[in-house]
Amino acid sequence: MADGLDQDTKHSPGGSRRRSAGRILLGVFLLIAGISHLTWSREAFRAQVPPWLSLDVDFVVVASGLVEIALGLGLLLVRHRRAALGWIVAAFFVAVFPGNISQFATATDSFGLNSDLSRGIRLLFQPVLVLWALWSTGAWRAWRGRADLGPGS
Repeated sequence: MADGLDQDTKHSPGGSRRRSAGRILLGVFLLIAGISHLTWSREAFRAQVPPWLSLDVDFVVVASGLVEIALGLGLLLVRHRRAALGWIVAAFFVAVFPGNISQFATATDSFGLNSDLSRGIRLLFQPVLVLWALWSTGAWRAWRGRADLGPGS
């Protein structure tokens, strides 16, 4: 649609509220995950760093935790450029996906994922996080709105 609003928002005032609630929930999730990288789950996150990554494992865990804290705070506090933030959060989820693949490929037990089935299910959840980031920030809707305007608009 040329106005950039999806059907959910046009026909239901709750559409925007659902997206806001989803964004806040994702922000809280990222904030808690980031804090846990630095504290109580640090060892578990170390298990997800791929062995082929030529960086210090603890650096990767701390850095990704700090990024998650920043992204979580962004989702909770930033009012402008939410769509851009949504793309950044989605890109982060894509960037850490090799760690989930590594955990599956190396059969590494961590976070209660102690079987190929549970690690495989975890892999399937990552695209959900990407879509959640794009939907809850309006990034997907904004992109669709621009695409609907056509080339040269």
